[in-house]
Amino acid sequence: MSKAKSRARHMAVQGLYQWQMVPQEASDIVQQFQAEHSGKNYDRDYFADLLQGVSLHQAQVDAAIGPWLDRDIARVDPVEQAILRMATYEMLFHLEVPYRVVINESVELAKRFGADQGHKFINAVLDKMAKKERAAEMKNKK
Repeated sequence: MSKAKSRARHMAVQGLYQWQMVPQEASDIVQQFQAEHSGKNYDRDYFADLLQGVSLHQAQVDAAIGPWLDRDIARVDPVEQAILRMATYEMLFHLEVPYRVVINESVELAKRFGADQGHKFINAVLDKMAKKERAAEMKNKK
């Protein structure tokens, strides 16, 4: 897993959190973050894709998360909501990224930014989702 992509995910979670809390265009947040972090080493294209992809496909992303939650996505902690949306977008639209990478990166982000036991919640939801969304990949790993 690339450090530049890990940093892009880290920043995308922050950008998605902002997008969820303050209504504004995802493209404006991308520009803001890229200006503020111009000297940092991260995958700028991947960051922009994650943020804008979740924004553009929010209904599809939320629908894919829904069956694995015990409550509506709107009632999930905003940090965990951002992580789940980003991870779900990756599961659905970035098949080149192994599901285990998506889950591991998301769990690490939840440990860093989320509630005390939020990483366990993230892991459980994404593990269940991967069994449906990445069934072929899981089958090939066995």
